[in-house]
Amino acid sequence: MSNRLFGLLCRAALVLGFSISLAHAHHPMDYALPATALDGFLSGLGHPVIGLDHLLFIAGAGVLAAPLHRGLLLPLAFVVMSMVAAGARAAGADWAMAEIWVALSLIALGALMLAARDPKRSWVAALFVVSGALHGYALAESIVGAEPTPLFAYFIGLTIIQCAIALSAWAAATWIAAHRPQLPLRPVVGTVIGAAGLVFAGMAAL
Repeated sequence: MSNRLFGLLCRAALVLGFSISLAHAHHPMDYALPATALDGFLSGLGHPVIGLDHLLFIAGAGVLAAPLHRGLLLPLAFVVMSMVAAGARAAGADWAMAEIWVALSLIALGALMLAARDPKRSWVAALFVVSGALHGYALAESIVGAEPTPLFAYFIGLTIIQCAIALSAWAAATWIAAHRPQLPLRPVVGTVIGAAGLVFAGMAAL
């Protein structure tokens, strides 16, 4: 491993540890139900950003999908599935899902990014669909019981921000692959995501 890559990983680890401690609150409204459409919209925009596990997975999905044929559609499959699961949870579905499953999805994504040089599109799609359901269900936990107007606004904000993160990561990874192919983007991102998954799994097991 080059000194440059090692230094980058060290800095990423420091940022990761600091961010996890800050993001553990996991919701922009401090778990209070949004009462207005604006509250719901802002909550939807903020939730995947403050929830570092969701942010890392969505961004990592964009990076992993970048070199694949029609890869742009794969992160969108994650978003669609997450919204289906979030809608089901808000409607009253109770799967008694433990938070550790979200952490395990990060570990699986990180492992795939590190282990598979050219992952099959079907593997990536399966991971994104299953993980979308897990993340969507978790994202909706804090909105259960809200009135229809803020609930609908929450889903709009959530859809917008997840698409924006995934597509931005996909576009950035595509540009780097074309203009800076020597940069080890996927190994670095995969290492950070996998490490985050291990940290979150440890926190969920406590």
